[in-house]
Amino acid sequence: MTLLNTAHSDHAATDQIRALREEAAIAPDAPHTGEVTKQTQVIAIYGKGGSGKSFALSNLSYMMAQQGKRVLLIGCDPKSDTTSLLFGGRSCPTIIETSAAKKLAGEEVRIEDVCFQRDGVFAMELGGPEVGRGCGGRGIIHGFELLEKLGFHDWGFDYVLLDFLGDVVCGGFGLPIARDMCQKVIVVGSNDLQSLYVANNVCKAVEYFRKMGGNVGVAGMIVNKDDGTGEAGAFAAAVDIPVLCAIPADEDIRRKSANYQIIGRPDGPWGSLFADLARNVAEAPARQPRPLDQDGLLGLFSPEDVGGGVTLTPATQADMRGAAFVQKPSLEVVYDAV
Repeated sequence: MTLLNTAHSDHAATDQIRALREEAAIAPDAPHTGEVTKQTQVIAIYGKGGSGKSFALSNLSYMMAQQGKRVLLIGCDPKSDTTSLLFGGRSCPTIIETSAAKKLAGEEVRIEDVCFQRDGVFAMELGGPEVGRGCGGRGIIHGFELLEKLGFHDWGFDYVLLDFLGDVVCGGFGLPIARDMCQKVIVVGSNDLQSLYVANNVCKAVEYFRKMGGNVGVAGMIVNKDDGTGEAGAFAAAVDIPVLCAIPADEDIRRKSANYQIIGRPDGPWGSLFADLARNVAEAPARQPRPLDQDGLLGLFSPEDVGGGVTLTPATQADMRGAAFVQKPSLEVVYDAV
């Protein structure tokens, strides 16, 4: 390198350093102190598969819309069943399958291809890959990337409700918690060990990401198929979150849900139940939960209900072989300490 080139390189490096220092010296914009005219609440609802979160969300979103709110419901469960009750059993094209079809045709996905309305509720399904052909969590990530291209951050809604499968809180399924994509989380569970196990795992995920600097908290719990035994309520009290609503295990609710009927209507027999739920969901602050360990979770149930009294008996090498076992000398070379 010539002396001239060296001088030119040094000069360019000096200019770059000066530019970076000038940029770093610019003070950030002052925080907004005026009246808040528009704020969207993004709420992620988690629950075990089959816990009834899609049922609760369809009726909740419908009630919110009847109360004059602008609501967007996004199904983030690979089963793509979040909106089926809302649309009377009809399935809507998912973002994943629509994106794939449009890509093959050399076309762009439009919002009217994937978002549909009913009585004021806007709804869409992210979908998932075909069986054995991909990762459900990765499908969720791809779906949200496409939503951002469609203008997700510029849409004007009062509430965006995300229906997430809670059985696995990792990868794409943990996206709203890990990346602060929502302001708060709500868990759905019943008076059974498996659904409360999943709810507890969601609380653990929230606790973990808060320790990592996250801001998402748990606003409360929706108890579905409540038979009055009280385990779900005891769980909510133990982890320090409120019960936002207890939907009873009622034959009328079961039958109407199975027939894809909305029961969250203001003038219906269950209207007041979902009106209270809508208010609680809107007003409940995000809290930092205190998740339970396995013994604490089992302690919510009577021992005979959860196989209590079982002790862990260690297995031996003889047990594993089904015959007598004689320890053989090790061939490992052990060097004396110098």
